[in-house]
Amino acid sequence: MEKVRRASHAGSWYTDNSKRLAEELDGWLREAGLPKSPEVRGVIAPHAGYSYSGRAAAYAFGNIDPTSISRVFLLGPSHHYYTPKCALSTATVYKTPIGDLPLDLEVIEELKATGKFELMDICVDEAEHSMEMHLPYLAKVFEGHLIKIVPILVGAVNAENEAMYGRLFAKYVDDPSNFFSVSSDFCHWGSRFNYMHYDKKHGVIHKSIEALDKMGMDIIETGDPDAFKKYLLEYDNTICGRHPISVFLHMLGNCSTKIKIKFLRYEQSSQCKTKRDSSVSYASAAAKVDA
Repeated sequence: MEKVRRASHAGSWYTDNSKRLAEELDGWLREAGLPKSPEVRGVIAPHAGYSYSGRAAAYAFGNIDPTSISRVFLLGPSHHYYTPKCALSTATVYKTPIGDLPLDLEVIEELKATGKFELMDICVDEAEHSMEMHLPYLAKVFEGHLIKIVPILVGAVNAENEAMYGRLFAKYVDDPSNFFSVSSDFCHWGSRFNYMHYDKKHGVIHKSIEALDKMGMDIIETGDPDAFKKYLLEYDNTICGRHPISVFLHMLGNCSTKIKIKFLRYEQSSQCKTKRDSSVSYASAAAKVDA
């Protein structure tokens, strides 16, 4: 029986007008002007409302060559629901205004059988935006290609379990028909986020935020999950997809394909100049087979 996850953020976080949405995404992808590469096996992309991060996200999704991919693992952080584990969707199809994406029930059953996952209720699924914001881009990029998705809600997973999930998913990375879409925004700065780290040596506040984010991005590019963990402990940077990114780094460290992450775009929602200001950072990366 079909069980639908509605596009619950369409009409608010992005337009629910299918024609306008398709044009918007096409425009951003064209603007990014990136060559599609079959070597790109994963992306890290933001998940804010499209008026904020849609343009930045195109620098991740624009790299995808859809021809040989048949399955997309989608890893997103949990904003509203607490779990110390990863959770699997109970839906059979994810709706988007520009086409529906069926879930890979076979792989979900396989993951369920490990006993390492919990199941998320459809209400939890629909309340979460971190994976939904990747769906229209995936529907657009894979238009005309049959793909199935495996959504994974990554909870407040401890370091030991990040490594465990990374090992568990590693075998899927070695199959070139699998793709990984990792959802994360970067620094959330300002009193409303309870985070106001400011190193004056960088000049104005937004430059300090950029330096902090770039330091994290450089560490992610090394592929070292322990160094990333150390960075987070030291600076407590409010990267909301820290757990999905960590799991992804462990996956890449445990698979036999050599894959390297490279960041291609960095933006901020606004440029903070005073302590009354606030901003969220967006970074887009491609994970590419490193010959």
